[in-house]
Amino acid sequence: MTAISQEVKTGLVQGEIADDRFTPLLDVFAENFQSRGEQGASLCVTLEGKTVVDLWGGVANPKDATPWEEDALAVIFSCTKGALALVAHMLIDEGKLDPNAPVAELWPEYAENGKGGTTLQMMLDHTAGVPVFRDSVPEGALADWNWATAALARQEPFFAPGTRSAYHGLTFAWTVGEMIRRASGRTAGALFAERVAEPLGLELWMGAPPDVAPRLARILRPRFRAADPVTPYMQKLLHEPDSIPSLFFNNTGGFSASNPIYWQAEIGAATGVGNARSLARMYAALACGGTLDRVKVVSQDALVRMRMVTNASHCDATLFAPLRVASGYMVTRERKPDLSAGYHHLGRAAFGHAGSGGSFAMADPEAGLSFAYVMNQQGQGVSMNERGQFLLDAAYKVLGWQMTPHHWQP
Repeated sequence: MTAISQEVKTGLVQGEIADDRFTPLLDVFAENFQSRGEQGASLCVTLEGKTVVDLWGGVANPKDATPWEEDALAVIFSCTKGALALVAHMLIDEGKLDPNAPVAELWPEYAENGKGGTTLQMMLDHTAGVPVFRDSVPEGALADWNWATAALARQEPFFAPGTRSAYHGLTFAWTVGEMIRRASGRTAGALFAERVAEPLGLELWMGAPPDVAPRLARILRPRFRAADPVTPYMQKLLHEPDSIPSLFFNNTGGFSASNPIYWQAEIGAATGVGNARSLARMYAALACGGTLDRVKVVSQDALVRMRMVTNASHCDATLFAPLRVASGYMVTRERKPDLSAGYHHLGRAAFGHAGSGGSFAMADPEAGLSFAYVMNQQGQGVSMNERGQFLLDAAYKVLGWQMTPHHWQP
């Protein structure tokens, strides 16, 4: 085991590398600070359920030079979806949820305006047709569970459910979350805390307690340059105010993950709070057959569902970019030369989820590997960027895996 203490541009990188084969990840982690604009971050990797890399460093808040300490936390944006989907799969295992049954059997109000054929599977794989709110969202309304679920229940879908891919960046929280609540009588955040976070010793919440506020890193918005390409998504956002991309970005009632009313609310698509150590440990259970340290999380059948591709689109109607997902999780996508576009190049059996600006966490059951990277300086887009991808690449190289255009493989 090697203890780490290394100066970088924004402060100090610290931690431990328990398996010296993984030292190349320290080099990439440090280089992110030196040449790729990293401000503060944490990285954790496990192999066969054991932590082999645990690093953190830089600044949690550049305004007052608060260092990113070992116990620092951050809003993890859509990495939260991995925890929410996990709770859904736990209930599927128990027969309390059927992914292919009409949603209206549990949630009758949701059948309004042509949504009667919607299934939980469609909600999980972003084909349910309600990727954004149609009507104007009042100030602060996304912190009100009853308002959000009622609005989605009465809303007309943008397309027939199940017929097209449209990333449900925020609405995933209330579609999948309300199904969990109706099936179990409890919120997903409460179930996750009781059955996953507490048994595994995770500092990971959907609806974080107020007392974690002093440990939260300050989220730094992406830096746009005049030379950056204007993507199809940005074209829609800037010039078509009624488009799905524009509504996704603008029609949120003042939503900000940095505002305590949102990270204390249970928004299981976007405002989870945690760090790389806890995300990696959650996914370690999934990389090790569904059980970690005698805590059974899900069945082998669930692990198959989690990584089986059910939606692959060349042009997602929200992101205007390719999207390839399983039931609540992102899976590997074709590697492109331009990393600035964002992607996730994983093992062929791996699954996980990115968070807006570049955070990422995943499990690879074939490799026995889990990986999590959380940072405060966001990059462009909602997927992983070069900082996270180069770290993940380094982990696969340590294992001796080979890169193909579509995935890493042994």
